[in-house]
Amino acid sequence: MLGIDFGKLRILIVDDNPHMRRILRTLLNSLGVREVYEAEDGASGLEAFNHYAPDVILVDWAMPILDGLELTQMIRQQDGNDNPFVPIVMLTSHSERSRVMTARDAGVTEFMVKPVSPKSLYLRLLNIVANPRPFIKTAGYFGPDRRRNTQSNYAGTERRRGGKANAVRQSKLGDKVSV
Repeated sequence: MLGIDFGKLRILIVDDNPHMRRILRTLLNSLGVREVYEAEDGASGLEAFNHYAPDVILVDWAMPILDGLELTQMIRQQDGNDNPFVPIVMLTSHSERSRVMTARDAGVTEFMVKPVSPKSLYLRLLNIVANPRPFIKTAGYFGPDRRRNTQSNYAGTERRRGGKANAVRQSKLGDKVSV
C-alpha cells in the first residue's frame, strides 16, 4: 500500500448497526483518519452531514427512516446543501449487478460489499483522493461520472445518448492528504 496520510479527512459513517460503525471507525483510525463522525440512520446522517461537513461519507444501503439511496439522492441535490460533491461510498451485503447499477445511478461514488476488509476500504479512499471522478450534470442526473472507462469511441449498451452532459467543477479532496 502507498504511504498516504488520510489524517486531515473528515469521514461520516451512516449505518444502523453499531457493531459495523465501530469496525469502520477502527479501520479508519488505523488508516490515520482522526475525524470520524457517526449516525445511526439516514435522517440523523443528513443532519450530521449538514453539521460536520464531512469529506467522505460511508453509508449503509438498508437503514430505517432514510435508506442509503435516499440519503445519497438528498445529498446530490445541488440546491439542497453546501456540498453535493461529497464522495459517497455505499456499503451493502448485496453485490448483485442491479444493486450496483442502482447505487451508481443514485450518485454513489464507490460501492463496497460487506464484510469490509482494511484493504478494500483503503483502496476506495485512495481512489476517491487520487482519482476523483468528474461530476456530470444532465437533465436526469447529477453526480460522479458513472463511466469508469472514458473512451470517446465506446459503443456499448451503456453509451450516453440524447442530451448534452456538462462536467461540473468541484474542489479537490487530494489537497487534504499528503503522500
